[in-house]
Amino acid sequence: MHEFHGPYRTLPGRRYPPGATLEDHGVNFSVYSRHACGAELLLYAAADSPKPFQVIRLDPEVNHSFFSWHLLVVDLPPGTHYTWRMDGPNDPRGHGWRFDPTIELLDPWARAVNICDWDRPRRAVEGVRPHDSPRAVVLADEYDWCGDATLRVPSEQMIIYELHVGGFTRHPSSGVQHPGTFAGLVEKVPYLRELGITHVELMPLMAFDEQDVPAAVGEAGLKNFWGYSSFGFFSPHPGYCVTPQSGSHRREFRDMVRALHKAGIGVILDVVFNHTCEGNARGPTLSFKGFGNETFYCLDQLDKSMYLDFTGCGNTVNANHPFVARYILDCLEYWVREMHVDGFRFDLASAMARDGTGRPMEHPPVLWGIELSDTLAAAKIIAEAWDAAGLYQVGSFPGYRWMEWNGRYRDSIRRFVRGDPGLIPEVATRLAGSSDLYGANLRQPINSINFVTCHDGFTLWDLVSYNGKHNLANREGNRDGTDDNLSWNCGVEGESADPAILDLRRRQAKNLLALLFLSQGIPMLLAGDEVLRGQAGNNNAWCQDNALGWFDWSLVESNRDMLRFVRGLIALRKRHPSLRRRRFLAGAPRHGADQPDVTWHGPEVGDPPWSDPEAQALAFTLAPLTPAEEPLYIAMNMAAAAQPFDLPPLAGQLWHRALDTGAGALLDATKPEDQRPVAPGPLVLRARSVVVLEGRPVVVGGSGLQYREL
Repeated sequence: MHEFHGPYRTLPGRRYPPGATLEDHGVNFSVYSRHACGAELLLYAAADSPKPFQVIRLDPEVNHSFFSWHLLVVDLPPGTHYTWRMDGPNDPRGHGWRFDPTIELLDPWARAVNICDWDRPRRAVEGVRPHDSPRAVVLADEYDWCGDATLRVPSEQMIIYELHVGGFTRHPSSGVQHPGTFAGLVEKVPYLRELGITHVELMPLMAFDEQDVPAAVGEAGLKNFWGYSSFGFFSPHPGYCVTPQSGSHRREFRDMVRALHKAGIGVILDVVFNHTCEGNARGPTLSFKGFGNETFYCLDQLDKSMYLDFTGCGNTVNANHPFVARYILDCLEYWVREMHVDGFRFDLASAMARDGTGRPMEHPPVLWGIELSDTLAAAKIIAEAWDAAGLYQVGSFPGYRWMEWNGRYRDSIRRFVRGDPGLIPEVATRLAGSSDLYGANLRQPINSINFVTCHDGFTLWDLVSYNGKHNLANREGNRDGTDDNLSWNCGVEGESADPAILDLRRRQAKNLLALLFLSQGIPMLLAGDEVLRGQAGNNNAWCQDNALGWFDWSLVESNRDMLRFVRGLIALRKRHPSLRRRRFLAGAPRHGADQPDVTWHGPEVGDPPWSDPEAQALAFTLAPLTPAEEPLYIAMNMAAAAQPFDLPPLAGQLWHRALDTGAGALLDATKPEDQRPVAPGPLVLRARSVVVLEGRPVVVGGSGLQYREL
């Protein structure tokens, strides 16, 4: 804790950089507010100080340049908390201005945010009280990265693991010292390394408002758990820190990044620049509304007191306004440059392709700015290429580097695995990298983020256990969450003690993951799916900061067979470059090869059932991409009956079983050294199963060849 010896004297300061910057002579403060006519800076000793120890009124003649208000507070120490008050015209309908000198505002560039007396429901009823707003913290910048730098993993080698920082270790079974924090995640790095993933995609961790929930949800004691309600875009969420009151946000986040990088795991942030927690006209003023409402938000042009909502959250950020686009770029570049982040996933990114009136733009400046930024040149940039108002841009997102969550992939694979017939051409296209979506404009399979589950929707176990959503725990009458789940409960809705049902569900879960990791493109695995974590059929657990939404670490032991299978599946993908191509499969020899890169089959070799409306089976052969690699044969039977498949011949080699989702534990994923040759003759695939064979020379022992039936 620092001692404060105010009042501190001030100097004019400067407008760049924005935010609070520690300098030799003190702290420089600067904020943007184009139409404000007055400003005050309030300084606090701590996050919970009942009142400021100094209030500084800025002089418009001295502390105002162009659109910025600025000053330097001499000898002010780091650890100081602060807010702003802005005065100016209040004309919501005509100009969109919402200045109110009674409301304390959070600096949009705050590097650390603390939330103490902020009470959203109380303020909505009683109005604003003095000093009840979130506060920013002045930070010193010393940190020893110990040589750490952002990782440079080629995109085709990526395996993404989507997780929630709080929910990953908050369950009592996690056994970590600081559950639900960045530090807690550090303790689980060995688990992530052993799993084999290359990147974690962390759900929103920029400071967000946990109180941003409908009244009925809040009255039930639920909160905004997922974090898609940001307001402090430069600050790690204080709820994920052990000692945020002391301004440890940045250090604790950096410690986590450094630990992940040391394990060879990159860090991708799920970021929410499409809306903020300030909501619509009835929402609170925390920051952006009070500094430049007309700049930061898309407003109705006839009545600017009303917000255009393409996000389903009350407002839409005016991302392509020149100043806002620069703000977003500065923020992203800060997280890469200062926090060593390796990439970003943009929530509802299509909302960022709209102009201030809501019209989609052919060349959105902010998206092209991200694409072309030198600082972000090595960062992975991933779009959720749709928004809540129907703008769906999967396969056509502006720019070339942009990767996209491939919703078409998810839907096709779910339908195929649950047994929908006649999908063979569609499924083959998805397995081959979705060239129909990404083949134009020089895009590649690595532009496709393939997934079968994510945070939004059923978990893998629920996908094979429920036909419909069960979201009553959210206190919204089961109206929230999608009704189009493309799931199948295997014959019983929800929990079952029937061994046959449970066996089928595990097989279906393995089928879904097998196809995911055998597809061209970049696979993304939802945290907990590797141990069959369920949510009791809740497909929208956004407000469930409890055991329903947490990772239950007891599943690591009780479902260790599934965990072993997923580890084996990831290892299989890693040892086969032919599953990780940068270019689309051509179905012909490439680069001087003597065989096609892919050959499609059905139950008969070379005869794929492209035009059969009842077909539920497909197979293909992948030629090696490198001299050291082995050929692969992959067969899928999603019918309810076993199916024989003729195997393509191998010159001087025999097929060895690497994976079989229809086999029992210890036989479903086999290490190369434990594999045996497949018996001659047709390969019989069990009902609803996937088999992968690797071709290699057979080893002849003293007793001759050893065959094992599949």
